Amino acid sequence: MKVCRVGLVGAGNVAQRHARVLAGFADTRIVGVTDVVAESAGRLAESCGARRFPDVAALLTADLDAVYVCVPPFAHGATEEAVLDAGLPLFVEKPIAADRETALRIARRLAPTPEPEAEPRAEPAIGRPRVLTAVGHHWRYLAVVEEARRILADRAIRLVSGAWLDKVPPVGWWPRRESSGGPVVEQASHVLDLARHLAGEVDEVWAVGNGSPPPVDGADVDGATAATLRFASGAVGTLSATCTLGWKHRAGLEVYADGLALAVGETGLLVRDGENEWQIPGDPEAARVAVDRAFVDAVRGVGDDIRVPYAEAYRTHLLALAVAESAATGQGVRVPAGTVAEAAWTERAGV
Repeated sequence: MKVCRVGLVGAGNVAQRHARVLAGFADTRIVGVTDVVAESAGRLAESCGARRFPDVAALLTADLDAVYVCVPPFAHGATEEAVLDAGLPLFVEKPIAADRETALRIARRLAPTPEPEAEPRAEPAIGRPRVLTAVGHHWRYLAVVEEARRILADRAIRLVSGAWLDKVPPVGWWPRRESSGGPVVEQASHVLDLARHLAGEVDEVWAVGNGSPPPVDGADVDGATAATLRFASGAVGTLSATCTLGWKHRAGLEVYADGLALAVGETGLLVRDGENEWQIPGDPEAARVAVDRAFVDAVRGVGDDIRVPYAEAYRTHLLALAVAESAATGQGVRVPAGTVAEAAWTERAGV
C-alpha cells in the first residue's frame, strides 16, 4: 500500500486535529468526510482536499483503507458496526461510548471469544476476519509516560493520585450525562487509562459526586467527583475531577513507590528519587502525531505499535463507568472484568 486512503466520520474539533496530522503524512490521503452537520463536513473536506459524503454508508463506498470515527460519546455504535461490516481498520476517538452496552457490543464484534469452560461453548463467528483497531488514548505515546513506566518497572507502587481539573467544553451535548457519560468518562478517562498503564488493573472503586452541576444551561452532570480506587496489586489510589473552572487547571497522575515520587501528564514528568530530583518537559503534540502515525503504519503493514486497541480501551471505559456509577449510587462498585468472555461470565453470575 503506497498511500493509505482514510475516511473521517465526524468534523468537530477532534476530527479536525486528526485531519491536520494526517494531511502532514506523505503516505496518507483523506478521501472523504461525513458529519451529521453537512456544512461542517463540507468545510473540513474542502480544507484537506477531500469529498463530502452525506452519510457513513456513502463514505464506505469510497475505496477506503481505514476509517476514523470522531463523534460524541452518545453517537458511537452504528458507525463502528458499519465499518466492521466493511472489514476496514478502525480508529475510534475516546471515550468509545457514553455507556457500557454500546462498547461491549462493539468489543464482542471485534473479538468473538468462547464462553468460560463451565458454560457451553458459543459457536465461533464464521467469516469474520480480525480487524485492526486503535483508540485515541494518545497519552500512551508521550515520551514522559514511557520514561515513567521505565522508572517504575522495578518498584512496588503504593499510592496513585489522579486529577482532571477543567472547564465545561463549549459543545451542547457535553454537560448532559446521557450524551457524554459525565466528566469522569469524557475527560478523566485519560487519567484513568494512565493509572492502569502504570499501576495495573483496578478491582473496586468508591466515589461521590457533589450533586451540583456546573453553571451551564441544561447541565445535569456532577460539577465535582472524588473517588478512591483499589488496585489488584494492593496499591490504592484517588481521582479528583471537576468541570467548574474557566480553564484547564491540571490533568495528570502522581505515583508514589518506596522512596520514589513522580508526577506525569501531558505537560511533563517530575521525579524525586531520594535526594535526586529532575524534570522532563512533555510534548503533547508529538504524542498526537505519534498515535496517528502508528495507526497508519499498522494499516500499511509497515509498523506494529498500536498501544491501545479497542479491547484495551474497553477496560479503561469499564473503569470510568464504575467510578461514575459509584458516584451516582453512593455504593462501592467492583470493576467488571475487561475481556468479553469475562464480562459475559460476570454478568451471568451477577457480579
